[in-house]
Amino acid sequence: MARCEVCGNDYGMSFEVHAQGAVHVFDCFSCAIHRMAPICEHCRCRIIGQGVEVEGHWFCGAHCSRAEGMVGIVDNV
Repeated sequence: MARCEVCGNDYGMSFEVHAQGAVHVFDCFSCAIHRMAPICEHCRCRIIGQGVEVEGHWFCGAHCSRAEGMVGIVDNV
C-alpha cells in the first residue's frame, strides 16, 4: 500500500502519476486533481479540461484569458 500525498490515506489501490521527472502517489482522482491541475489565473478554478495557455499563463477558457487582457484567443464549440 502507498500513502496519498494529499490526504494521507494509506490505500491498497493507490496509483502513481509520473510528471516532469517527479513521481506522485494518490488514492483517488480528486486528490490528483487537487495537486496536479493548474489554476485559472482569472477565476481561480482548477483546470480539469484542456484549458488555454497564453504566453505562459493558464486560463480555463478564452473568456478568462480575454478578461486578463490576452487577445486572439477563442473557444471552439
